[in-house]
Amino acid sequence: MSTQVLIADDHPLFRAALVQTLADCMDDVSVLQARDLNEAFEHLNSNDNIDLVLLDLHMPSQAGASGGLNGGLTGLAHIRGQFPAVAVVVVSANEDPLVIRRALDYGAAGFIPKSADLSELSEALEAVFDCREWIPARLRRAVEEAGQEPSDDMAERIKTLTPQQFRVLEMVAQGQLNKQIADALGVQLRTVKAHMSEIFHKLNVRNRTQAGIAFRALDVSPSDRMDAHP
Repeated sequence: MSTQVLIADDHPLFRAALVQTLADCMDDVSVLQARDLNEAFEHLNSNDNIDLVLLDLHMPSQAGASGGLNGGLTGLAHIRGQFPAVAVVVVSANEDPLVIRRALDYGAAGFIPKSADLSELSEALEAVFDCREWIPARLRRAVEEAGQEPSDDMAERIKTLTPQQFRVLEMVAQGQLNKQIADALGVQLRTVKAHMSEIFHKLNVRNRTQAGIAFRALDVSPSDRMDAHP
């Protein structure tokens, strides 16, 4: 059986470059592509054979969405919580050691900079498929010195949300009201209210404002919006 990899990145040219690189690096690989988090979750929900997700840290929730949140660490935490058997490697131009440390703490199997060449990408994939954590050698010391960020267990709590609860929370963090969320998801208002109650309970928050703040706390400043894609 071939190795199946999901590339989750909103830049089509970069996805194409990764597809070619994977083909060059691996003998038997099939590749799925997602341009936003929603598509990534759809692939993961419908396909039990995905071995690895290459996740852009700043991929939007919906392609072309305006004013939406990027994935940040919330997307990573949710994928790890809902699909624990699937390895996730963060691919990003943001090489901040603290961001990398946080990604590893929240379940990433490794970090690949978007500046990586073919040999570095091959080394990273080999390490991950051998169940070893991988980050570039030049960044290891800085990441180790960054240490674990003292924080609460919000990432762990977000992992417990169902996919629908995660979408509701995301829309709450965008400032949408229950009626707007119900219309967007095609569900009844009472369903959204039920989701909200569960979200408050799972996140241990009292209201929408606290829930939105908790979600945004796991976001990462999109410094890699300036990156050059192949």
